[in-house]
Amino acid sequence: MFDRRLLLHFDWVLLGTICLVAALGILNLYSSTSTWEMGTPVYVKQSYWLCIGLVIALAVCTIDYRHLEYLGFIFYAVNLGLLLFVLLFGKTSMGATRWIDLGFFHLQPSEIMKLVIIITLARYFDERGQVHGHTLGDLKIPFLLLGAPALLIMKQPDLGTAMLVLFIGATMALFAGIRRGTLVLLSIAGGLAAFGGWFLLRDYQKERIRTFLDPERDPLGSGYHIIQSKIAVGSGGFFGKGFMKGTQSQLSFLPERHTDFAFSVFAEEWGFVGSLLLLLIYLFIVFWGIYIARRAADRFGMFLALGVVAMIFWHIVVNLGMVIGLLPVVGVPLPLFSYGGTSMVTTMIGTGLLLNVSMRRFMF
Repeated sequence: MFDRRLLLHFDWVLLGTICLVAALGILNLYSSTSTWEMGTPVYVKQSYWLCIGLVIALAVCTIDYRHLEYLGFIFYAVNLGLLLFVLLFGKTSMGATRWIDLGFFHLQPSEIMKLVIIITLARYFDERGQVHGHTLGDLKIPFLLLGAPALLIMKQPDLGTAMLVLFIGATMALFAGIRRGTLVLLSIAGGLAAFGGWFLLRDYQKERIRTFLDPERDPLGSGYHIIQSKIAVGSGGFFGKGFMKGTQSQLSFLPERHTDFAFSVFAEEWGFVGSLLLLLIYLFIVFWGIYIARRAADRFGMFLALGVVAMIFWHIVVNLGMVIGLLPVVGVPLPLFSYGGTSMVTTMIGTGLLLNVSMRRFMF
């Protein structure tokens, strides 16, 4: 039964900030796609997804997050099964097999796995705390828990999401504590794995990395996206060109301007000042999430909150790194800002978990 006293501790600051970013994202989508001739406009669809996400986030708040501790490994097994199902019977689009066609909705299990791995690792690190830090032997199970879904997601292929799953798990492990010697060994092993992993990449993935290192080698082909994105970001100047006045986006020079490169549109229209303001709002969300983790009533809640913060943080870092040419283009959306129903709902579920932990910080 829902305790009405929890409403006294509801985190309106977090929810308000999340809605602010989502509203800016919808405004940005209106600017970048308002001239498109289609049925339901993209910005209207995003508004629907935001409303659905809000309802789900509030529903998540009504269930005590501590119940998830006992369901973590069940969720993990089910979602791993869904990832296998995707490889065998999934829907293929643009050369990638990432979805399960449910008729009214295309389910993307790789997105759900981000949340599932957070819950699973939160339980593991809660139950197996090490005062002096984890050794390599202690981390065998987390490695297996991360490796299995990451490999299945890479087979889809979806390198961006696989990287995010690994980044989320690595961040949670760092917060749980790793011995210095073990950390050095892992760093060396990670460097060797990254070098060897080059031979496991597909041709188009290798081409993305080559383009990242030298976009000018194919300015009208593989380098076109990142070159146009950097032009859009740079041309915004200090104060920007104004709402719906960005030439790169309005004249359709910028591809994928409603998804992966949504920030490029915003930077061109609002300039350095607007971009800095947006980044400060994102930074506030990250620090507020860490604040929630520090005040959590138990270790499981702490790791749960840290996992959600890591998910949001790495999405921001990878997407912004993509659009300004600091990282290869791997198809990672900017949370709450880029168009995408699955991404919006996943982020809002994570928000619901943060609200849940925050509301129950005084409940024992």
